[in-house]
Amino acid sequence: MSTPELAPRSSFPGVIAVWVAGLLAASAIGIFVPAEARPQWLTVALGGCLILAFGIQVAYGRPNDFIRRVGVSMLGALIVMGVVSVGFGLAAVMAGA
Repeated sequence: MSTPELAPRSSFPGVIAVWVAGLLAASAIGIFVPAEARPQWLTVALGGCLILAFGIQVAYGRPNDFIRRVGVSMLGALIVMGVVSVGFGLAAVMAGA
């Protein structure tokens, strides 16, 4: 049996790292991918964020609230990627108008 940590590391930077990865991926997809292929690539990028979130939280080595931390990471990445994709969609509509 191991002894508990007196002051465990905060897992919040790991959550933020996944959000930033989602922001960077969505921005790169919006810039470099044609508009008709963006939904497929955003889905792939969100899957990559899931793998990243899982890996980061496993690396922390704390089983307490593991599912909550991965869920918050993914929800944040989904929201960030959605906001970025809405921005690119509005930009495309305005450019066509």
